[in-house]
Amino acid sequence: MEKYKAIGIKLTPQRIAILDYLDGNKEHPSAEDIYKEVSKRFPTMSFATVYNTLQTLKERGGVLELTIDPDKKRFDPNTEPHHHLICLSCKKIIDIHGKYNLDIPDEERADFDIVGNHIEFYGLCTDCKKRDSVQGQRTMKGGDRIGSI
Repeated sequence: MEKYKAIGIKLTPQRIAILDYLDGNKEHPSAEDIYKEVSKRFPTMSFATVYNTLQTLKERGGVLELTIDPDKKRFDPNTEPHHHLICLSCKKIIDIHGKYNLDIPDEERADFDIVGNHIEFYGLCTDCKKRDSVQGQRTMKGGDRIGSI
């Protein structure tokens, strides 16, 4: 909790519960996910408390806001530089900590001084590949397999 005190976060019991939920969380939860979980301990807590806490954390560098999912903002408590691997089916997000240096030709940089990057890799996670494999098997009337989708 010291790192949150250092960036000026007032530590109320509700905020501590939110911060505890985020601490070490690698699921990249949405505000709704956090509210659903934390409100079990604090049933009178409002969604606005979660949202406002996340906005304060974002403004002070305590959490990253991910705009990977167009339907909802997701939050990442890992503020160290890293990249993401995203499942196109279930929207699971995995952190990748490798360094990937990209050389952008001068004519494409628009005279920007590049200070960092964030790369998003897309694919299907193991669970979705298994599910799609099972659901994708077609059979003919006699039960003979005719291929997969």
